[in-house]
Amino acid sequence: MAYEYEINELAKEESWRMFRIIGEFVEGFDKLSGIEPAVTMYGSARLSEDDELYAKTEDVAYRVGKAGFAIVTGGGPGVMEAANKGAQRAGVTSVGLNILLPEEQASNTYTTKSISFDHFFTRKVMLVKYATAFVIMPGGLGTLDELTEVLTLMQTCKIRPFPVILFGGEFWKGFLDWLRSTVLPKGFISEGDFDLLRVCETAGEVVEAIQKWHEEHAVVGKKALRT
Repeated sequence: MAYEYEINELAKEESWRMFRIIGEFVEGFDKLSGIEPAVTMYGSARLSEDDELYAKTEDVAYRVGKAGFAIVTGGGPGVMEAANKGAQRAGVTSVGLNILLPEEQASNTYTTKSISFDHFFTRKVMLVKYATAFVIMPGGLGTLDELTEVLTLMQTCKIRPFPVILFGGEFWKGFLDWLRSTVLPKGFISEGDFDLLRVCETAGEVVEAIQKWHEEHAVVGKKALRT
C-alpha cells in the first residue's frame, strides 16, 4: 500500500510539473513580447570583471544596443553581466533570463526585464525566440551547448538563419578546425553549415554584421519575420 501511495503521489507531482512548465512559458511570452529587434549574447558565467573580455563584451552590447537592438542574456554573472551592463548603458531593453540552480546563480543588477526559470529547456526557448542575431562570446560547456543548439535549429529550418557571430577568432579556432578536419570529412555536417557562422574580432564588426543582415533580409517595422 505504501508503494502504491508513493506511485500515485509521484504521478500527481508530474502532472503539476507540467503546469509549472506551462507557467514558465506563459510568463516568458508575456514579459518578452514586443522586445524585438533583439540580440542574444552567450558566454561564460565565470568571467571576472577585471578580465579584458568583460570590457569587450560590455562594449559589444553597448554598440549593438546603440544600433537599436535589445540585449538578451542568461541573466547571471560574467559575460551575461557585462552584456546587460552594456545594454543598460546604451539605454535599451536589457533582458536577463536567469536559471535557478542548486548552487544559486544570482541575477545580475543590470537588467530591465528579468525572469527566473526552474527548467533549462524553457529558458533556452526564450533565449532564442525573440532574437534576430546571436553573439557567442568565449565560454565553456554551457556556451557550446547554446551555440550548437542555435546552429541545429537553423540547420533543421526550425528558425531562420540569423547571424551567429563567434567573437574572438583565436578562441574559436580550435573548434572550427576540428569541425573542418574531423567532423566535415565524416559527412556529419555539410560545407554549407559553415555559412551559418561568422567570426568577428571587434564590436564594430559585430554591429556591421548584424545591421547588414537586417538590411539584406525581410524586416518589417524592424521586426524580422520568423518561421
